[in-house]
Amino acid sequence: MATRAVRRFAGVVGGVVAAGAALAVGYLVAAVTGGPWPVDAVGVQVIDLSPGPVKDWAVRELGTADRPLLRFGICAVLVVVAAVAGLIASRGGRRIAVGLAAGLGLVGLAFAIISRSAASGLLDRLLPSIATLLTAVISMSLVARVFKPEPPQAGEKEQSPGHGPAESAGLGAEEPPASEEQPVGFDRRRFLVTVSALGVMGAAGWTATRVLPVRAGEALREKFRVPVPGDPASAVPAAAQVDVPGVTRFVTPNAKFYRVDTLLEVPRIDPDDWELRIHGMVDKELRLSLKELVDRRLVERDITLTCVSNEVGGPYVGNARWIGVPVADLLNEVGVRAGADAVKSTSVDGLTIGTPLAALTDGRDAILAVAMNGEPLPFEHGFPVRMVVPGLYGYVSATKWIVDFEVTRFQDFSAYWTDRGWSVEAPIKTASRIDVPKGLSTIKAGPAIAAGVAWAQQRGIEKVEVRVDDGEWQPAVLAAEDTIDTWRQWTFRWNATPGMHRLTVRATDKAGEVQTAAQAAPRPNGSSGLHDVVFTAEEI
Repeated sequence: MATRAVRRFAGVVGGVVAAGAALAVGYLVAAVTGGPWPVDAVGVQVIDLSPGPVKDWAVRELGTADRPLLRFGICAVLVVVAAVAGLIASRGGRRIAVGLAAGLGLVGLAFAIISRSAASGLLDRLLPSIATLLTAVISMSLVARVFKPEPPQAGEKEQSPGHGPAESAGLGAEEPPASEEQPVGFDRRRFLVTVSALGVMGAAGWTATRVLPVRAGEALREKFRVPVPGDPASAVPAAAQVDVPGVTRFVTPNAKFYRVDTLLEVPRIDPDDWELRIHGMVDKELRLSLKELVDRRLVERDITLTCVSNEVGGPYVGNARWIGVPVADLLNEVGVRAGADAVKSTSVDGLTIGTPLAALTDGRDAILAVAMNGEPLPFEHGFPVRMVVPGLYGYVSATKWIVDFEVTRFQDFSAYWTDRGWSVEAPIKTASRIDVPKGLSTIKAGPAIAAGVAWAQQRGIEKVEVRVDDGEWQPAVLAAEDTIDTWRQWTFRWNATPGMHRLTVRATDKAGEVQTAAQAAPRPNGSSGLHDVVFTAEEI
């Protein structure tokens, strides 16, 4: 008989491998159906139910690492429970072990039912969790079968209750020590075969998921050809990009554009299946396929987007060239009824955003975008269609994977983010950032240069000033302006004396408003304050 330590170790390994196989099968089915992987279904609920300060901390401190860390944490909990189930199986508790596996699977299934999902049908939403549940139960059953109660050894005589020698002597039957386990056998060969088979199945599933979504995604985006806009944007002035190493590029590459949303796995929507419904307080409801949408008037515009979660000097701001259909054209086509003051837009996963109707009809370039920097929208940025509205923070304007557009009144609905303590309306605040020099860096003493960006969408940047240590504000040199809806780069030259210094920047928009020095956190309507960096100048 195997030693107790060997059996326990085998049980833990078997439980973990069984869990890995179940998660891999579920992930593969999710990749094929578009339904939520159970881990992601749980993760979305964790995100939705997390207190506001927790979300703010995650965005500020973890950035895009918050999603993989959340997934890792959920998987770690599952692995620990699976290890415990395997340990119980090694002690003869087969039913309990299988019951734990089934319980975890049912939890995933329950979350898949209630979680927001991009899956088009209930069956697609549930299939990944069903596959995970069945695989978990079968895998744990197979692992538990390698541990069987051992029959009595030769020479042992089973005693019938009430007929043992102790009882016949009037002493009563002796109870075994509480810590003594029922003898359990361990089939090493079956264990190795079972664990190897489950390991191969899990590895094959994980490998397939690394290939299938990529290929499927490429095929979906290749279906859509970027249309030629009837109203193209003017060329970006060459002088809009300053020639300073380390400064932000004027046009942010798609791969480097910031991403802040609530999904762990981004939707991959077939453009042939996409449809937008425009309804609510309108004279006539309209349903548009992607082809019908792009057959309308298309414009091309350079627009800088900013996330309300951006801290002073933070990275959640980017500038891109977008192609899309003006929202105002669509609203004119359906006819907006009197009394409407808002649009509730909904993404394919059910997230809602409320946008002031005035911002969509006042002449600004609010569009339903289908292309970003000359390419179909990346999946992470809303393929096949998203909304872009200059001058408003993204949580009230930049709906990705949009499928529903309801003209309504603010008093008749509440949106996802406003339910969580953010302001109903959120115009972007005038802001500026220092890119060069970096904080806590060391530069050469003597003639020095600082550079960065400033933005005030819908107003434009009129002036940028820099302060060295506690000195007077001095004007920076502005790069050429593209449009009032894009950020503007700046440079500042001064003589850096040896020692530690602090640079502070502030911007003034074209409405004459000077960037406030009053510090405010992002919640509820955007951060404020002046960005500064501390660095050291040395004789080099």
